[in-house]
Amino acid sequence: MSSQQPPRSDAQHSEVSTAYLRQLDEEREAAMRTSSHPGSSFDGAAPALHDRLEELVAADAPEMIELMLDLAEHPEVAFEEHRSARAIADVLAAHGIEAQVGVHGLDTAIRAEIGGSGASADSSADSSVGADGESSADAGTDGGAEGAPALAILAEYDSLPVVGHGCGHNVIAVMGLGAFLALAALAEADPSAVPGRVVFLGTPAEEGHTGKEYMAREGAFEGLDAAVMVHPYGYDLADQTWLGRRTLTVEFHGHTAHASAQPFMGRNALDAASLMYQGVGLMRQQTPSTDRIHAVIREGGDRASVVPDHARLDLYVRSQRPETLKDLSLRVEDVARGAALMAGVGVTVRWDEHPPSLPVRTNEALTGRWVASQRRRGRDPLPHGVVSPSLAASTDFGNVSYRVPGIHPVIRIAPPEVALHTREFAQWAVSEDAKSAASDGAYGLAATVLDTLHDPALATAVGEEFEASGGAIDVPGFFD
Repeated sequence: MSSQQPPRSDAQHSEVSTAYLRQLDEEREAAMRTSSHPGSSFDGAAPALHDRLEELVAADAPEMIELMLDLAEHPEVAFEEHRSARAIADVLAAHGIEAQVGVHGLDTAIRAEIGGSGASADSSADSSVGADGESSADAGTDGGAEGAPALAILAEYDSLPVVGHGCGHNVIAVMGLGAFLALAALAEADPSAVPGRVVFLGTPAEEGHTGKEYMAREGAFEGLDAAVMVHPYGYDLADQTWLGRRTLTVEFHGHTAHASAQPFMGRNALDAASLMYQGVGLMRQQTPSTDRIHAVIREGGDRASVVPDHARLDLYVRSQRPETLKDLSLRVEDVARGAALMAGVGVTVRWDEHPPSLPVRTNEALTGRWVASQRRRGRDPLPHGVVSPSLAASTDFGNVSYRVPGIHPVIRIAPPEVALHTREFAQWAVSEDAKSAASDGAYGLAATVLDTLHDPALATAVGEEFEASGGAIDVPGFFD
């Protein structure tokens, strides 16, 4: 007769309260009744050019929707987007545009250009920004006007494991591509209609990684005066909070011992991991409300009868400003070293297996033109703060926005209650709402670029705002 006791299980769990989300919804609804984005005081491009741009976006819409659905049907995770990149490059080739796949250090990155010194992706290699901020690209040939800016339109196309395009990157891809194709067609019909250089950048590996930072370190954004992209969401927002993010691995090194006969001869690494986990939890009360620290104990021993000599935690650290992210990083590292000291063990701290993400620094001059474009399409993007900044994630576009002026608005494809990174959002990413957003977003990006190319006052304001907010920073060296 076995003496083993049958397992006991309590499968009941307490229900997760939705009270706070309901409160946020009520606050948002109240703010929406009284809040409106001021729009733009700049003229932008001529109305006739915008009329033609809308026609060109509409002409390409069936092809873009077909590609959007195809990408959703064949999701590929970070750094493995070979089929997706090729599909995008094939569309560019079908429109007579040369594209390079496997540029700026990533096998699945894409680059194509119009205007400036030509359509070839190779032409960008000789472009650079001088000390006065002017692009040295030969903007005077092939439709480029003297002194006209060079702008990039970005597209993402990596998916999430398991849930596929639960962040809607299939929609991002065709919004960026559709915008670029419309501008290319406009320039082909009349080179003076696009007086500058427009670069299409396919940027892999945003999910859980920082593909744009890898590309930036290989020169992807050199010679550019601004970069634009748009992300699908549950709202139309001109500007939403995006947090900077760093990753941290902490390993504690102790000494094994028999946990019963000689526990005093051990130094328990799991104790240190537990102390750090608790220390991080206690520290949250003394951090800004938008700071985030997530931690899991990945390793902590194999048998209860042995004092563990090794334990490991993986952590994410997020904050709303580069400076506060640096401060929070130092505090978390102090907790790790303090936990090791209390447990009498050694500690190894490793930051950022992949480069960190910075918060997004939004350029308001560009944002105003995005809002104008969306109002033309029947949307009305809400200003920053209407949706709580506590509902914030991270994106590697932040690293771009601290190198050149940029915008990263969001466009509604799903109801507000459908969260990103879910199977439900992946379903909305192939919905009729997503199809409408694909065209509205493509027009919006193209219109924002076109306005900046045609309006010298706007282009000047974009650059001056960027410099007034701190200018370009040394992204790779910021946390050293």
